[in-house]
Amino acid sequence: MSLSTLAAIPPYVFYELDARRVAQRALGRSLIDVGIGSPDGPIPAVVVEAMQRTAADRGLSGYPEFRAHPLFRAAVTGYLHTRFGVTVDAGSELLALAGSKEGIAELLLSHCNPGDVVLIPEVYYPVYARATLLAGAQPVFVPFLADGRLDLAAVAPDDLARARVMIVNYPGNPTTATVTLDDLAQFVDFAARHDLLLISDLAYSELSYDGYVVPSVLQVPGASRVAVELHTCSKSFNMAGVRVAFVAGSRNAIAQLDAYRANIGYGVSTLAQMAGTAAFTHHATIVPPIVAEYRVRRDALVQALRAGGWAVASPNATMYLWLPVPDGFGDWEWVDALMQGPGVVVTPGIAFGNAGRGRFRVSLVQPAEVLAQAAAAITVTAAAAPAVARPSQPD
Repeated sequence: MSLSTLAAIPPYVFYELDARRVAQRALGRSLIDVGIGSPDGPIPAVVVEAMQRTAADRGLSGYPEFRAHPLFRAAVTGYLHTRFGVTVDAGSELLALAGSKEGIAELLLSHCNPGDVVLIPEVYYPVYARATLLAGAQPVFVPFLADGRLDLAAVAPDDLARARVMIVNYPGNPTTATVTLDDLAQFVDFAARHDLLLISDLAYSELSYDGYVVPSVLQVPGASRVAVELHTCSKSFNMAGVRVAFVAGSRNAIAQLDAYRANIGYGVSTLAQMAGTAAFTHHATIVPPIVAEYRVRRDALVQALRAGGWAVASPNATMYLWLPVPDGFGDWEWVDALMQGPGVVVTPGIAFGNAGRGRFRVSLVQPAEVLAQAAAAITVTAAAAPAVARPSQPD
């Protein structure tokens, strides 16, 4: 990567959103922040206890394990087997990560050469495209079908010939789209036929509702020959600040990622890994109350928006609502109208790629009663739309 490559990447939209948030708070404004998807719940007590014990351990003075601590490996393999019925080799098909965002970036940087193509959903978590560009590769955006699945038939043959990696993200951030195990099998088959590394970003594996159970790509027979999957403690366990995750799957991809990471770092903090060990070991008792709280919040927000005249569907997974910008507003105009008016912070859809224009994301990171207040403010602000729409501010 050269400095010119870094300079050529557009400014991060979340920086712009944060700058506007800071400016409003500097004016003494009180804001309801439902923009960033940062969990507001407590770290589970069993995880806190594990970190406290580890912090007092003399072993923490030394460097961590390169791939993963043995206890973390055991917890993760147990979690995968119990939760998904998946068996992985802890020594060759598993790697601890300092968060899945960094893991995705490192996978792309370790597998892509300049000129390669990475197939990315048209609405996407920003690191997918940014890390691709940092590797000197070309992001090619795959459109969605009406049901939220990727339209793989739309990929041009020339792009497919140069493709090295394909990324899928279900349940989707920010779209909240979900898929079945049969859908994942189609992605695996596509990757195998076109010699692609399939990266499944499963950040919201546990946040599902109304009987929907999130599947893993590793449940597909033969998937570990072409696919890796990333799981994180951030959202499912309220541990975004701890920075611990893992990647499992293809031993060849894991080995290549491990070789790359060994040259730039020294494994994942043992303290973080012991926190992750506790989380994955006790996932069956930790997750249900967290999901129950998000369900209450989702229902409160959806009901309040419906009461205000919005036709809103309840998502079956994630911690978001993905909504249309009201008529009469550009993307940033809508963000500013909410922030400068009732003091509600939302994320513009353009933060997730050009195909996200005309949408905005609301995160379930406030109590139910506060989300209902935010919904009322959104409804009132939408009703005061300008008579003539003005163009959105530039990215």
